[in-house]
Amino acid sequence: MRHHLLLTAFGLGVLSIAATTRPAHACGGCFQPPAETQSGDVITDEKMIFVITPQATTLFDEIEYSGNPSQFGWVLPIKGPVTVGLSSDALFQSLENATATTIVAPALPTCPSCQCAFGAAGTSGGGSGGGSSSGGGNGVTVISQQTVGPYDTVQLQSTNPQALNQWLAANGYVVPNGFAPVITQYVNEAFDFLALKLVPGQGVAAMRPVRVTTPGAGLSLPLRMVAAGTGAQVGVTVWVIADGRYEPQNMKQFTIDPSSIVWDWSQETSNFASLRQAAESANGFAAWQIESSLDILPSQVEYPLMSQPASDNYPVDTSGDAGGDAGQTSDQAQQADFDTMFPGGPQSNVRITRMRADLAHSALANDLFVQASADQSQLSNVYQVTKSINAPTCPAVPDPCPPCDNGSGGTSSGGLFGQGGGGSTSNGGGGGCATAPDDEDSSRGLGLALAGLAVAVVIGKRIRIRSR
Repeated sequence: MRHHLLLTAFGLGVLSIAATTRPAHACGGCFQPPAETQSGDVITDEKMIFVITPQATTLFDEIEYSGNPSQFGWVLPIKGPVTVGLSSDALFQSLENATATTIVAPALPTCPSCQCAFGAAGTSGGGSGGGSSSGGGNGVTVISQQTVGPYDTVQLQSTNPQALNQWLAANGYVVPNGFAPVITQYVNEAFDFLALKLVPGQGVAAMRPVRVTTPGAGLSLPLRMVAAGTGAQVGVTVWVIADGRYEPQNMKQFTIDPSSIVWDWSQETSNFASLRQAAESANGFAAWQIESSLDILPSQVEYPLMSQPASDNYPVDTSGDAGGDAGQTSDQAQQADFDTMFPGGPQSNVRITRMRADLAHSALANDLFVQASADQSQLSNVYQVTKSINAPTCPAVPDPCPPCDNGSGGTSSGGLFGQGGGGSTSNGGGGGCATAPDDEDSSRGLGLALAGLAVAVVIGKRIRIRSR
């Protein structure tokens, strides 16, 4: 049987698993002995949520795994005792949707058309594109051990790197050749370790993201263990939820200037991706793009989850163990995620800074430290493009315009060419023909009203849950 190891990103987890048919996603590095290396079995993308408060720091790590459940394992360097809970893939998706980079195409030229002077305004439209373990060994102390949902977890402490490696090996965590020095570094820096694997009999379908909370405000994300499981490059997305805008302290950063974005009408896309790749290349694939830093209401993330039954995303834990989230209802488990991510409550704005990097293997030699940015302004995730190429031309307008119907059913036509313009029926009397652009104020006002109603419903629902 072939085996390889996965180390989760700030997860940094060591995992021994059977060879998979596809790369693991958002669970750190993929490791295997040199003789058993299989093409394609490397980690290509990571997603983490990092919540920082003066009282505690929480890492949400999304784990996806397709190997043999009995061979799954995960190890995270930690500082002191931690609290482990279960989260949901849906929470990651909701946060992704709320902060995703959106590229808004420029307006096409307003095309003249025949309209009756007293006819109703035509419809309007817009174009946009989006982008974007058991027992302790000699020299190893077991701080705590518990079952959390589908996982057996154990927190370890050691000042002897060799003893720690031996404990991991004896308890089913396969440490690849050449990886021991990385563990030694963390031990020498007084890190403890959280080890996690599936409870016997649990399948990979039971796996859920984990939530690891450490007392105090922590500002480092350990990247060194990720290096062993990646190829030449790995993509990493980090959401920092804190009291302001955050940025890398010990790595380069960049943003994309909206004025440099060009929309290509023939391809219905922009050059945003190529601009990012060029900036990454210029920085040796060792820099982070600050994609956005937004003040948002928690309801923008919570509403998609609260609009469906909590049991869909937070199945009830039937393990019977007293630790972790055992004994919670689905609603309580969901609320625990919300309370951890948004400790100020549903009506308090939070700042979410989204950072993205495609890091070269060499860039993973050091951990990432984050700090409050000197620039605390918001950075929008919406890029309004003002430049374009290959725009279509307006169709010719008849000269003279056809006669208008002066009765009660006069017809008008018009709109933005290629952007949803269409006919509408006028209820007023006729009058001569004219050329005019469309009016979109009424549809815009209706959209704002509906958005406000949705937020109010979410806040009300969350308050009711809290009152139970």
